[in-house]
Amino acid sequence: MASLKKRSTLISLKASLCLAKNKGSVSEPTLYVKKNEAEIQLIVSLYADDLLVTGGDQDMLAEFKAKMKDMFEMSDLGLMTYFLGMEVRQTEGKIFLGQRTFALKVLSKFSIKHCKPTSTPIAVGMKLSSQGDHEPVNESTYRSLVGCLLYLTATRPDILFAVSMLSRFMHCCNLQHFQVAKRVLRYIKGTLDYGVLFNKAESLKLKGYTDSDWAGSSDNMKSTSGYAFTLGSTMFCWSSRKQSMVAQSTAEVEYVAAANAVNQAIWLRKILADLNLHQREATEIFCDNKSTIAIANNPVFHGRTKHFSIKLHVIKEMEQG
Repeated sequence: MASLKKRSTLISLKASLCLAKNKGSVSEPTLYVKKNEAEIQLIVSLYADDLLVTGGDQDMLAEFKAKMKDMFEMSDLGLMTYFLGMEVRQTEGKIFLGQRTFALKVLSKFSIKHCKPTSTPIAVGMKLSSQGDHEPVNESTYRSLVGCLLYLTATRPDILFAVSMLSRFMHCCNLQHFQVAKRVLRYIKGTLDYGVLFNKAESLKLKGYTDSDWAGSSDNMKSTSGYAFTLGSTMFCWSSRKQSMVAQSTAEVEYVAAANAVNQAIWLRKILADLNLHQREATEIFCDNKSTIAIANNPVFHGRTKHFSIKLHVIKEMEQG
C-alpha cells in the first residue's frame, strides 16, 4: 500500500506540474521547464515525491511554491545543501557536489576508517576474474560494499572504472575481489573532499571524450569502454562499463565506445535545449584511435569493418547530418 500511495502521489505531482503550465521534457520525464525565448523562468526536477526547484523569476518561484503547498502537504527546505546523499555547497559563481559524509559512513561500516590511504583506486594493469582458487567471501557483505561504492560514483568519476569492474562479480566474489574493493575505500579515505565543481562560464559548449581497453576481461575477452562529457570547464556526465560484444580489433572497440558516446550526446543535446542551452554547433567527440576516426570519416564498407553492427554506424549518420 505504501508503494501504491507513493505512486499515486507521483502521478498527482506530475499532473499538477503540467496544470501549472510547466512543459514536461520529452527526453527526461522528471524534468519540467517554464520558459520564454529570453530566459528560463522556472525549472522543476521531480525525484519520487521530492521536488528541486530553481529559476530566474523569483516571483514565479514563490508563486509555484505557494501553489504546491496548497495542493500537497509539503515542506520548503530552502537553499539546497543536501540531497540523496550528496552535499551541495553554493557560493558566488560556483556549485560543489560531494559525498564526504556518506563516504565516512561507508568507511566506518566496513571498519576501515583509520586505514592508510592509497594514491590510486586500483593497481595499474589489475585484471579480475571469476576463475582461480581464491577463497570465497560473504556475498552479502561484498554486494553491500560494492553498492556503497556505486553510490559514491555519483560525484566520483575517478573511482568509476574500478567500481564497474568490481560490480561484475556480485554472484561469484572471492577474497581478491574484496581486497580490491577495500583498496578503493583506502583511496576514498585519502580523497574525502573530492567531488564535482561547477564554475560559472561564458561558453557552455558540450564536448565528449571516449576511451577503451581491448579484451580486458579475463573471463570472456570483452572490453571496457567509457565516456565523459564536459559543459564549459566542468565534467558532468560519465560512464564506464563492459561492452556487450567481443571486439576483434582496437579500432572496433574504440568505434563501439564512440557510438555509445554519440548516443549519449544526442540525449544530452535534447536536455540542454530544454534548458535553453542550445548547442548551435556540432558536438565534438574526442577519440585517440586513428583507425576509428578514419572509419567514422569514410562511409565506405570494407573488409575490416563489414562485420560491425549496423547500430554502430550512428556515428556516420550524425557526422553526415
